[in-house]
This record gives sequence, structure tokens and C-alpha cells, in this order.
Amino acid sequence: MTSLKERLHADVVAHMKERNKTALTTVRNVLGEIETREKSGKTPIVLEDAQVTALLQKEAAKRRDTARIYSEAGEPERAKAEIEEAEVIEAYLPKALSRDEVETIVDAAIATLRAEGQELSTRSIGLVMKPVTAKIAGRFDGKAVSEIVRSRLS
Repeated sequence: MTSLKERLHADVVAHMKERNKTALTTVRNVLGEIETREKSGKTPIVLEDAQVTALLQKEAAKRRDTARIYSEAGEPERAKAEIEEAEVIEAYLPKALSRDEVETIVDAAIATLRAEGQELSTRSIGLVMKPVTAKIAGRFDGKAVSEIVRSRLS
């Protein structure tokens, strides 16, 4: 299986052949951001798929935010361009989970911890969040997950 970064590099060529300027520019910008992240700091690193996914989520959110600002400022063309870029980026993100799916994952994590003999209270949020976050991995809003866990533990 190819990594997300390899897929982005391959899609640059595909977008060139298709003459899809918006997608080409967007993917190139994202790859530039990934390379900047990898080269910043004292020692270069290689981002893993989870880190690339997190970066893609931030980039998409940034573009959606900018689109909202443009539309409030009366710039519908610029807002539309930002939304198109966000959609290109979101195509690389894993399928988002529904609230019901997240609640099922949270319930399973709580049941597993209780089966292991853990005493869970409202102070055990971190203990429950660790396995839940690993399974969800950026496919649902972290703040909403925390609220679900808190409600289940109270």
C-alpha cells in the first residue's frame, strides 16, 4: 500500500495530465507544506500517514475558514476558489465517522477498561481517550469525542 505522501506525489502528475490547475496547485501547496514541516527543526524527519492526515485536516480547515471570511467580505469568487481547494484536500482524508460510530467506539473502550478491572470515574477521561483517539485517528472532532466520553463516564 502506498503512503499518503506518495499518493499526493503521483496525483501531481495526474493533475498535470488532466490540466486540472486548481487540484495541481492545491496538491503542490500541500506537498510544500509537508516538506517544510519535515525540514524544519534541527534534524529532518519523515512524516507518517497519521501526521500527514492531521496536516491535511488543518489545511482544509484553513481554506474553509478563509472561504467564510471571503464570503462575509462580499468576495464570492475567492470564497468559491477556497472551497474548491478544501474539497481537493478533503478527498485525501479518510472517511469521517458518524456520531453513532464514535459512541460505539467509546462504549467499547469503556467496557474493555472495566473488564480489565479499572475503576472509571469522571477523572478517567484521559484513560478512555487514549484508546479511543487511536481508533478514531482524526476522523471525528476531538472536542466532541471528549464530550461523549465525559457524558458516558458521568
